[in-house]
Amino acid sequence: MRVLITGCNGQVGHCLTKQLKKKEDMVILALTRDDLDISDANAVEKIVLKFNPHIIINAAAYTAVDNAEKEADLSYQINCNGPQYLAEAANKIDAAMLHISTDYVFSGDKDGQYHPEDLTMPQGVYGESKLAGELAVIAACDKHIILRTAWVFGEHGNNFVKTMLRLGKSRDSLSIVGDQFGGPTYAGDIATALIEIAIQIEIGKNIEYGIYHFSGFPHVSWFEFAESIFSEAKTQQVLNNVPVLNCIPTSDYPTPAKRPANSKLSTDKIMDNFGITASDWKTALNDVKYYA
Repeated sequence: MRVLITGCNGQVGHCLTKQLKKKEDMVILALTRDDLDISDANAVEKIVLKFNPHIIINAAAYTAVDNAEKEADLSYQINCNGPQYLAEAANKIDAAMLHISTDYVFSGDKDGQYHPEDLTMPQGVYGESKLAGELAVIAACDKHIILRTAWVFGEHGNNFVKTMLRLGKSRDSLSIVGDQFGGPTYAGDIATALIEIAIQIEIGKNIEYGIYHFSGFPHVSWFEFAESIFSEAKTQQVLNNVPVLNCIPTSDYPTPAKRPANSKLSTDKIMDNFGITASDWKTALNDVKYYA
């Protein structure tokens, strides 16, 4: 199986590359932004046609949620135009396009879990650009899987777990938002899910293309997630002392871009169609020393 990965130096792209290199009968082309600017249509088509992949996995994204409010053009170039060009190139060679999206396509004010077919209503530029990317991929490529996820963390790159451990080394107390809820999702589990989908496509399984959700369970608040992180850090002696955590409302922590109050994603569909279970984020924290 020939797999092209974009954004290979990001959290998910790094894990994808690492996991695929360990598998037999895989030919991979892992590209950083320096290797390929996905917002350059000609460059995308040239590389895709030359490598001729069976699967394209787009892990490249503009993820600076707050900066997107003032860098809308750049956000749309990377989150909409880039996926469109990749999807168009994939369709030309009858490749499947696997594209990572986000909980930010929703308003975040629903009760209960969000399902893939629920109404989208992004509340900021980042979410709007990611939704535009979803629609572009759907329109451009017949064989597409859009994988929405949330609260991504891992050993590589910047994320909430690493931020907590860094601040925990120098702060006696931290104030953490307690009224936003979601499923922390381990980047390695996202990579594993994407690879499993790619394999099922390659072996000719009858695939229901479309939109899927994949995120962590159980659902928690950011405050509860922080409690778990520091509990593990203390148990594993990653930190000698852990800070006192103060639970605060979103209103006490204003940001340029609005955060969804509810980022709970239902993973029923991906379980039913691919046999893929939700990310076990608690197990992923068992080796919290690797995040420090």
